[in-house]
Amino acid sequence: MKFDKNLAAIHGYLCSDGYVIKNPDTQKHKYYYIGLRNTNDALLMDFQQKFEAVFGIKPIITNEGRCKIQNKEIYKLLTNEFSYYSYEWKLPKLNKEQLAYWLRAFFDCEGWVENQPELYRRLIRAESCNERGILDIQVALRKFGINSYVKKKANRTIWRLTICDRKSIINFHKNINFLHPEKKFNLSQAIASYKNFYWVIPTNKEELLSFVNLNGKIIEYRNQIRFSSIIRKNLIELRKALNKHDINSRMFGPWISGTGSKYYCLIIKNYKEVFNGKKL
Repeated sequence: MKFDKNLAAIHGYLCSDGYVIKNPDTQKHKYYYIGLRNTNDALLMDFQQKFEAVFGIKPIITNEGRCKIQNKEIYKLLTNEFSYYSYEWKLPKLNKEQLAYWLRAFFDCEGWVENQPELYRRLIRAESCNERGILDIQVALRKFGINSYVKKKANRTIWRLTICDRKSIINFHKNINFLHPEKKFNLSQAIASYKNFYWVIPTNKEELLSFVNLNGKIIEYRNQIRFSSIIRKNLIELRKALNKHDINSRMFGPWISGTGSKYYCLIIKNYKEVFNGKKL
């Protein structure tokens, strides 16, 4: 097949939530179906429009969350070089523009965004049972300055690709993005939630205690208050301020979070005694 950006997107859709099938040769009546299964109308309409632009035929959108067509010639063209079964699909050789369209279609179907700024957790993820395919996607993403890691899910034949660092998430937004409205919104919210991570540490004791109250995490069963930050300097400055008021603390790290991010920790032990039993 000779790819353009529309056919690249169609191929990406078919490798994720799509199907290109025919009935068994033993059956007398023959059918050849090409379609996309998805509950999002924007994706079904995009598949429909791109399919018509490439093949000159408009698939129908059903009330069952499908955009489909039956056509023997198109079936043969699509399957001449490629398979679309879950364990067999392959990422075709594409130029960078075409690759962006393929990746967007795939992530629109198989990807999602997690955004928890309070935990420094912003992720773009996608899953597939096709190990070779997901590893090829990992390599393809690097062409856009997007780093990721792939991990097999425990006790399942599923591989999960995760994009977690700020630069890579921004590059994904800039070069690929989502068409799926909810996923597109979630990604924009994740990027908007990035802020200046450098803290302003009060020196006045009352203001410092208020800062501790608002920003510290109390670990009740350990009788301690814990602070975490990806910026080591934040905890150094906080420790200096605490020392001026004879409040002892210890720093730890760097540690690595479950998403691969490096962070540091400061702990105030015996907080009930330090603050005279006052509940923060």
